[in-house]
Amino acid sequence: MTYEGSYLWEIRQRVGSHLLLMPGAQVLVVDAADRILFQRSRDSGLWELPAGAAEPGDSFRRTAARELLEETGLVVAEDDLVPFASLSQADLHTLTYPNGDVLHCFALCFEARAWTGELRAEADEVLEVGFFAGPPGELHPPTRVALELYDAYRASGAFQAW
Repeated sequence: MTYEGSYLWEIRQRVGSHLLLMPGAQVLVVDAADRILFQRSRDSGLWELPAGAAEPGDSFRRTAARELLEETGLVVAEDDLVPFASLSQADLHTLTYPNGDVLHCFALCFEARAWTGELRAEADEVLEVGFFAGPPGELHPPTRVALELYDAYRASGAFQAW
């Protein structure tokens, strides 16, 4: 789904760019060589994980699966998504978009190691996408924290909340 016509777009028609609280999800996709899927955002030019806002009726898992498909062309079964962390710190996860819209995002972070589909960058939101052994460039700040939380999760086996 494109931004125009989405739930968030409908709300923005009523409230303008004012701060909104938004649940969402992001997906850390790991391939067989332990490389991570990164995408470069059209909005900021920064590298990030596939992520996005929930739509009415979505669960966190459905949001994660839908956003991964929309942004990268990869299909993941909701049951194959493993939650490893949450991000909600306002100082880190309040985003101001180029058009002035402001969101404080509450994201559940998932790991995915199984998927189907052909990798491709979604033209409206993503400049490029690929699997990399490490970050391919400057990271979106919440992505940097998500990677740190993922490392802590892998080391401890415990869900991380930040």
